[in-house]
Amino acid sequence: MKRISTKTIILFSILGIIFSASAIAQEKQGELSKKLDKLNYQMDNLFHRLNEIEKAIDDIYWYNKVGDVAFIDKVYMYGPPLWKEKNPSAQGAGNPVKFRSYVFIPKDIDPERKYPLIVFPHGGVHSNFTTYYAHIIRELMAQQYIVVAAEYRGSTGYGKSHYRKIDYGGLEVEDVDASRAYMIENYNFVDATRIGIIGWSHGGLIALHNIFDHPDNYKVAYVGVPVSDLIARMGYKTQEYRDLYSVDFHIGQTAYENVEEYKRRSPAWQAHKLQTPLLIHTNTNDADVNVLEVEHLIKSLKAEGKKFEYKIYQDIPGGHSFNRMDTKIAKQIRLEIYDFLDRYLDPPKKLKTIIDLHKAAYVY
Repeated sequence: MKRISTKTIILFSILGIIFSASAIAQEKQGELSKKLDKLNYQMDNLFHRLNEIEKAIDDIYWYNKVGDVAFIDKVYMYGPPLWKEKNPSAQGAGNPVKFRSYVFIPKDIDPERKYPLIVFPHGGVHSNFTTYYAHIIRELMAQQYIVVAAEYRGSTGYGKSHYRKIDYGGLEVEDVDASRAYMIENYNFVDATRIGIIGWSHGGLIALHNIFDHPDNYKVAYVGVPVSDLIARMGYKTQEYRDLYSVDFHIGQTAYENVEEYKRRSPAWQAHKLQTPLLIHTNTNDADVNVLEVEHLIKSLKAEGKKFEYKIYQDIPGGHSFNRMDTKIAKQIRLEIYDFLDRYLDPPKKLKTIIDLHKAAYVY
């Protein structure tokens, strides 16, 4: 019988130790992976819970900022079902998507008369309608506009489920139009023949799609620094931003994988649909929506022979927020916006000067 050498015994012993250590390491790695998954799950839930708390605080702040001039409500309504169901045969699949909308009504209106309505979608890939717009709401109240602002699918502050219903440039557009229909159906003093829509950034994209897809529903539209071309946007934004669209609960594909889907969601590629009076503003130093997107929209509208108004402002301080700020030049530009809206909506009261606007929004 051949004798096994001491070296061989040592070698096999070392290999045994290595295999045992590897098995233990793999087991520990599996445990660590489970713990990390659990931690990520808890952090995700915490993220949404903190957003809900922040939203609740800001809702209270609305009364502090606007409550002296407006009746404020937050109504519960619904839009179309999800554009894609995770499990189409599951219980509840195909049900309408429920969401909240802010309603602002000037305190000095006569409920026996009719008043124009402004539909006001918020911006942000995942965001919500906040007191960032408090001064603008005050300006609209001073003109006796009724305002509705939908917290459409994908908005933050309403939990993970609502967040994950996001459909950028898709059925969120129908949620916003559903808020318009809700106002006509439930408030007798809303004039169905005098409805305008305004929006900045992503809200501008939603406003554009609304007038493109529902031209008979809106008499006029204003869009500021609107997201206009998602294909171009995917090119100049970071990977982290692109991931917001390609994640499985959203589009689920990159622009490279499905360029037509991104094109469908881009206003610059739908310019042939315009029928509604439209004013566009953009700013050359916008660090969020590059001016090239809005220039594409403008050139597309011109190529289609459409009549509209626009201004490309040159390096106005504030960049993406240039005409939503509290600066004098921002107020002057907002007067231009209101003058444009007034032509088609004829509100009972009009802001004619900076002094008028300043008193309406800032009291003194």
